[in-house]
Amino acid sequence: MPTSRAAALIVLILAALVLGFAPILVRLTDAGPAASGFWRFAFALPWLLLMTARSGGEGIGRPSNWMVLAGGMLVLNLSFWHYSIALTSVANATTLTNLTPVVVTLVGWWLFRERPKALFLVALAAAIAGAVTMSLGADGGQGSNPPLGDVFAGITALWYAGYFIAVKGARGAYSAGRVMLWSTAIAAPGLLLVALVLGEDVLPGSWGGWAACVGLGVVHVVGQGGVAWSLGRLPTALTAVTVLIQPIAAAVLGWLLFAETLTLVQAIGGGVVLGAIILAQWSSVKKKGAEAEAAAPP
Repeated sequence: MPTSRAAALIVLILAALVLGFAPILVRLTDAGPAASGFWRFAFALPWLLLMTARSGGEGIGRPSNWMVLAGGMLVLNLSFWHYSIALTSVANATTLTNLTPVVVTLVGWWLFRERPKALFLVALAAAIAGAVTMSLGADGGQGSNPPLGDVFAGITALWYAGYFIAVKGARGAYSAGRVMLWSTAIAAPGLLLVALVLGEDVLPGSWGGWAACVGLGVVHVVGQGGVAWSLGRLPTALTAVTVLIQPIAAAVLGWLLFAETLTLVQAIGGGVVLGAIILAQWSSVKKKGAEAEAAAPP
């Protein structure tokens, strides 16, 4: 049987792989960028409500301040990110969005007293370098406005970091199901409002678009839910670095489904990211072992 930490890591890796499908499905929704985010939450809410109600634990209750903040971050996150997906390549939109570990590491250090080791900081720098290499190595002709899409994706990284921190704060006292339910319920009307204000097509124009919206709901429950569950068992910074698996999965899917060129430079960058994730995990395990040895009685 895997340990609690190992189980959380396995769940996190699987969740990151599932999240790699999100930008692909956004492209297929046949609706506006913010509207596709609204449908993602709308189709996820019944599952989240059922899961939370049947958990037999704390129940639904009321949202905490951390949950409200997480919902607000989701609105900003998906608004900017879905527009970046429409303007630039899937690889760039996902890679730049996931450059959150720097912010998450610094805030986690200050807010949750999760002080990183020097080796972890080396792994973090390598992961960021690999992610940037993936972005710079992409074919510049992909997307209707790649420079603007890249800017939107970079800004999204700030909102994604805020979401990570808010969920970590909420998970200190509440279950992952309750955190997911309330953050999603708060974010859904916000994204609908954004879609209406920007004059988007809210309703998908085809059955395939509706199917993609349902798929986004599943991705949200399984992928983002897995991240929220793992945040209750793993350090915030380590979680943020591990989620960098997502842009690698998205880049491969974009290459397979949309014929987006996967260049040699992108492949090298992806390899660097994977190596950095392994190094970060090893650093974290070494730190945990050293702390346990120091706490052991003489």
